[in-house]
Amino acid sequence: MLALKLIANNLNLPKILLITPPLTQLNTPYPATAYLKGFLQQYNYDVKQADLGIELVLKLFSRPGLTRVFNAIEQQQISLSDNCKRMVRLKRFYLATIEPTIRFLQNTDTTLAQQICYNGFLPEASRFDQVGDLELAFGAMGINDKARHLATLYLEDLSDLIKETICPHFGFSRYAEKLALSATSFEPLQNALAEKPNLVDELLLELLAEHLAQVKPDVVGFTVPFPGNLYGALRCAKFIKEQHPEVKTLMGGGYPNTELRSLNEPCLFDFIDFVTLDDGEGPWLKLLEYCQGNRPVDLLQRTFLRESGQVKYYNGCSDANIPHTAVGTPDYADLPLAKYLSVIEVMNPMHRLWSDGRWNKLTVAHGCYWKRCSFCDVTLDYIARYETAPATLLVDRIEAIIAQTGQTGFHFVDEAAPPLALRDLAVELIRRGVKITWWGNIRFEKTFTPDICRLLAASGCIAISGGLEVASDRLLAKMEKGVTIAQVARVTDGFTQAGIMVHAYLMYGFPTQTAQETIDSLEIVRQLFWHNVIQSGFWHRFSMTAHSPVGKNPEKYGVRQIGPPAGNFAHNDLWHDDPQGCDHELFGAGLAKAIYNYMHGIGLKEPLSFWFDFKVPRTTILPHLIEQAIATSGKPDSEKQNLRVFWLGNIPELEIIKVTKKGKKTEQAVLTFYEKAEDFQIKTTPVIGQWLVEILTQVNSEQSNAVRLKDLSIQFPALTNLTFIQFLISPTWLILRDKGLLLV
Repeated sequence: MLALKLIANNLNLPKILLITPPLTQLNTPYPATAYLKGFLQQYNYDVKQADLGIELVLKLFSRPGLTRVFNAIEQQQISLSDNCKRMVRLKRFYLATIEPTIRFLQNTDTTLAQQICYNGFLPEASRFDQVGDLELAFGAMGINDKARHLATLYLEDLSDLIKETICPHFGFSRYAEKLALSATSFEPLQNALAEKPNLVDELLLELLAEHLAQVKPDVVGFTVPFPGNLYGALRCAKFIKEQHPEVKTLMGGGYPNTELRSLNEPCLFDFIDFVTLDDGEGPWLKLLEYCQGNRPVDLLQRTFLRESGQVKYYNGCSDANIPHTAVGTPDYADLPLAKYLSVIEVMNPMHRLWSDGRWNKLTVAHGCYWKRCSFCDVTLDYIARYETAPATLLVDRIEAIIAQTGQTGFHFVDEAAPPLALRDLAVELIRRGVKITWWGNIRFEKTFTPDICRLLAASGCIAISGGLEVASDRLLAKMEKGVTIAQVARVTDGFTQAGIMVHAYLMYGFPTQTAQETIDSLEIVRQLFWHNVIQSGFWHRFSMTAHSPVGKNPEKYGVRQIGPPAGNFAHNDLWHDDPQGCDHELFGAGLAKAIYNYMHGIGLKEPLSFWFDFKVPRTTILPHLIEQAIATSGKPDSEKQNLRVFWLGNIPELEIIKVTKKGKKTEQAVLTFYEKAEDFQIKTTPVIGQWLVEILTQVNSEQSNAVRLKDLSIQFPALTNLTFIQFLISPTWLILRDKGLLLV
């Protein structure tokens, strides 16, 4: 059992420092520490947090930081590439421009945009050779966006210089990622950590030392969401063990959850005392009790540690997982929210959302409600355990986060946000008048009707991403995706018509996929872009993982595992052979080139063979497949009796007027709707006019009571020439449906 040596505060509770090691994103904090901080504070723990990724970037990309970089390069006297030689010669210009450029990317000095775009303000190296048509990408008025893209290229040039000269591990969204990718052996990481810290490591450790001196923690926790965070976490943990051996170190996050589930490497625990799996809230509570001597080691929860030189896994705790409703509200205190950088790396509209703007990250539900896709880690807790929270609680959390951060942008980071939960969230946001801008990941399933898409847009949704994957009905069925091509086309059209941008995750190389199916998939994608029902996409190569149905039973899917060799460290990515499929490696470059151009409206009329430098088969997809799918109408309103009626507009003003028709005087109801974009009128009979005012008041967006279409049929006035079914196809009803009367 590990010895306890913790300094208690006046509540006899340990002080905690939570760290996000470099590097994740430059534009917004990764939310894991904010979640855990918010949760632990409910139990009176004193918790501080730090994002060493953004702090490292700001320290490195400053005049003092770059001065140290250039001095280190000059002292090395190593052979440099022509590109690096050019940058060293331009040292004076880089030192003069780095801090203004950082301020511009932090949106604190936006007046610099004009100079960056037109005055040759930035020194340029090889990244600028890749600059495309900026007028095409950003338009004549997008000067700030152009400038941010150029400033991003400028930073990437400096990143290339750092990587070639003083730190081969450096990268903006990943740090020493190669050391952790498919790392069945811990030896490469161990060797790298045994080396003398390079300049970037030194800057990182200087920042860490400042936090340790300020917080004086008893426990330090590292979140390691990606392979590119592991080296930074262990470099920091090593420093803590050397300088503050009494401090306990913990590690959790996405990387351990997927890669280290069979961990059996004692040397890791030279740096880290505890490694936890899956959601951290429960294991942390148990570990903190254990460290205070209030819990025996065998009653820990999902925790690895080292005892007598051997790795032990303890999960004897019988407590249930912390429910989604009890995890609390993320707390972003301590994080430098105003100092993150809004960058535009590539001219892909969805990728821009990932790297540009400050987004508060939140989950609508825990896990995935579908959890059947054969390529996904459906056996792991973060997918398998599906739990929801009431929309009222989610909006409470949203309001609390806005009050703390001052930011109203939200990225819902669910694996696939459930459509009905999103519907209820949208209704609650609209009802309470909470104005946010949000985006997230979904499945392209039929529950996302055009009406629900319009509701989500009204609540602030600007973009969604979803898995089209292989774009082949045979393979979609094989991977148990639960969607068809025609269904995807209709759903994406509904989102697009509502003004919501659509990004498609695309996959090639799925087991047994043929060359013909790969080309046919590209044709499907071409048609989707041609009809503008998707606006962004990205091709990913299929990867077989140990915790997916394919990885657990490769023979069922027509492939066989061929590696990697078994080890005592990470175990997730599996090498496989696909004897029935084509040579998938051949198609990657052509698929990427095609979709890049399709996103810019280029090459949509070119034959598919245009994108490949080898012979490919002709497509077998009918040329109007997507067009026909989009044109397929849904159910008539008369068959939607159980759906909720929701009115997005204002309550109309009703006026009863006298009209003469064919020499006969009658009364007519005039309903005038005063709306944000334009006003409109509906003329009908007084009976129906008065009824419409009543029912629109009942189903107005400010009301909390759900009224279903069948409820309206009961209330429909009898003194009219129409039946309710006939009314549902009348011009009056159709105008209201067009103007914002939704059936959700």
